[in-house]
This record gives sequence, structure tokens and C-alpha cells, in this order.
Amino acid sequence: MLKPLHTIQVFEYSSLQYGVEYHNVLFKETHFNALVKLNELHKNKYFTIGYKKIIFKQYVGVIQVDGLTIEILPKIDNDTKSEAVWQNALIEMLQVTKKLKVQKVGNAHVKKQQIHLLDIYFEWFLNEVQLLLHQGLIKQYYKETSNVKALKGKLEFAGHIAKNLVHKERFFTTHQVYDKDHLVHQILGQALYIIAQLSKGNYLYNRCKTVQLDFPEVTSIKANDTTFSKIPKSRKTAPYETALAIARLIILNYAPNVSSGNEKMLALLFDMNSLWEEYILIRLKQAADNDVTIYGQNSTGFWNGISIRPDIVIEKDKGESKETYIIDTKWKNIDYVMPSTHDLRQMFVYNKYWDSKKAMLLYPSNDTKEFESKSFIDFEDQEHGCALGKVSIFKDNKGTLDDEIGTKILSWFGIPAE
Repeated sequence: MLKPLHTIQVFEYSSLQYGVEYHNVLFKETHFNALVKLNELHKNKYFTIGYKKIIFKQYVGVIQVDGLTIEILPKIDNDTKSEAVWQNALIEMLQVTKKLKVQKVGNAHVKKQQIHLLDIYFEWFLNEVQLLLHQGLIKQYYKETSNVKALKGKLEFAGHIAKNLVHKERFFTTHQVYDKDHLVHQILGQALYIIAQLSKGNYLYNRCKTVQLDFPEVTSIKANDTTFSKIPKSRKTAPYETALAIARLIILNYAPNVSSGNEKMLALLFDMNSLWEEYILIRLKQAADNDVTIYGQNSTGFWNGISIRPDIVIEKDKGESKETYIIDTKWKNIDYVMPSTHDLRQMFVYNKYWDSKKAMLLYPSNDTKEFESKSFIDFEDQEHGCALGKVSIFKDNKGTLDDEIGTKILSWFGIPAE
């Protein structure tokens, strides 16, 4: 009988203590130990380790270990929206930034059990592999060294003498083979194996086993980052790009035996600061007119080989001249505090180096108050100013993101949308 999977949903900067039940799901010491090992492997960037507890940082996403799925969700301080609302928001942000392609999950499965991010990634991968199977898997040439019954390719004399002293009818050769057992399919096969291991007890398990039955038998490998750099790029492998991208995400974030036991772990985690920055950049580009250019991470030299780069640079073409504006995104609530002196100094420097008249520190907020032009306050030099932009990411209370957020932000700089 398959072991059922359990899910705990938490918000960023919250904590889990082992030995405590969360919504009737026990967070065990084995789970704690596995997360500690994972954190050590990644130089302690994901969590802070407390006494018998894990304190989450700004990383959101999903972790699965030993039958437990931990879904870490974003949240603005003092927000009362439910986990479901923030889960929808995270999924949509990942979709907009092309880190996730959301597939429709059958209603029968939703009724039976909760759907989490890992389900969506796994289902996306299985859909891609099934599409490749339907289109027909490619064959490739590769070199193989083995015993064969007919002389072909290059005879390996040392191996031939060692292996075939008795079997005179065989030849130990290195020769070319043209079939489906090549690196691309071996990587996909490894990803299928991982999904089968981690989806036991889940509605996707049977579907994964069905795909594995249809998939050709290939050599088992243990791919790493270097393996993916060896994938040949050609017209024939172009249809595999999406499946290989998801396989890379799954394989490189899979940590078998990371704890002292036999638990296998998969962690797909995203820095919420980077995700917020990328999300705003894409929404601005979607809203920008032809005479507006949006740059992300545009760097320039600063001092002695050190460069500086604001998150977002906006250039408005005005015929023979242009106006430049700067945005630095911050994923935190600033409703009740002032920005740090460091952040303001940074914006001052950005204005100077990019010849910008207006800079903005952009924060998510629950406050829907209309932004005013007087919100831009000049620095003491009176040449340029800075504003605190607070924008709600939601269109409604269901967790639907506001797809007009880019238009709204551009209007704050006096730029009409497309």
C-alpha cells in the first residue's frame, strides 16, 4: 500500500518546530534533520536553524521529504488573506515569469487531495513527455564500446584479448549506434524515475508509471550540472527544450539521502525578492508603449572595477532627448516605517549615474490609496527626487493578480500605457 503524502503550508519568515502538529500533520525530527542538511548544502541561505525549529527566510516554493510536502508561501506583513489566496498568487507570479506553466488539474483530483506546486511541476513535465511520445522520439548517434558478434567500428585490442580469449566469435569494439538510448532520453528517464519516487501515494503516481511504460528503456544515469551542458542543440532536439528545462529543475534540486535515513528530498525554492523584481519588470514591459524602453539589471561602472545596477531602468523617448527613471523593488511591507538611509543613498547614486529625475522604491502593500505626483520628494540638491511606491498586487480577494499593475506604475511617472 502506498504511503499517503501530507502537506503543511507556511508563510515566509514563519517557523516549524519538530514534534508539533500543524493542521493535524506532524513535523517530525527526521524532517527537521533533513532540512538542516539541505540548508548546509546551500550554505545556510534557505533557513535559520533554531532550537528544534526551522525559521524560513525569503525563499518560497515547495519541499518534499519523507512523505511530507512543505509549501512556503509569500505574504505581506499584517495581511489576513488565506493560504489558498497566496498560493494562487505565487503560482500566477511563477507563470508570468515563465518559471511555471500551469496545467489544469482534474476536479476529481482536487476533491480527493490538496494540490501543491510540486504536483503542477510534475504534471507539466509528464504532459511534455507525453507530447514528445505522441510526436515520436528522436534517434541519435553515439559511441558504444562493447562485445559484438560482428566486427564493426574500431577493434579495442587490449579489451578484445582480455574478454574474448575463449569466445573467438566475439569482437570487443568501439562503434557507432543509432537508437533512442542517448543522453537526452537518459535525462528524461532520470526525471521520470524521481517523479515516480516522490509521487507515491499521489494521484500522479499511476500516470507517471504509465508514461514510463511508454518510454523506451534507456541507460540509467546520475545527471549533474555538467551533464546538461553536454546536451546537443539542433533542430531535432528543439521540441525537447521545455521538457529538458523542467527535468533540469527537478534533477538538480533532488537530494537523495540528504538526511541520516533513507529519505529522498526535492526542494524547488525561489527568492521572493528576485521573483517580485522579475514580475514587476515583465508587467512593465507588457504595458510599455513603443517609445518606452524597459531594462532589467542595467549595470554601469562605479569604482575600481565595482559596478552598480538598479533593478529596473525606464527610458522614455522624447524625440531628440529622453527621460530616464529608476525603480528598485523591495519585497517587504513598509506601511509603518521609513526606508533605510542605505536605500535612499542608493537611489541618489542611481539618479546621478543614470541622469534620472525620478527614482522609486517599490513595495507591495495592502494600501490601495492613490499615488500622487507630490509623493516624489527632492533630495537636498533639488535636481532629482525619490518616492515610495506602494502597490497592491491583487485584483480581487481570490488571489488573482492585477494584470494592469504595469500600467499603474508607469502612470506614476507620467508615462501613458500602450
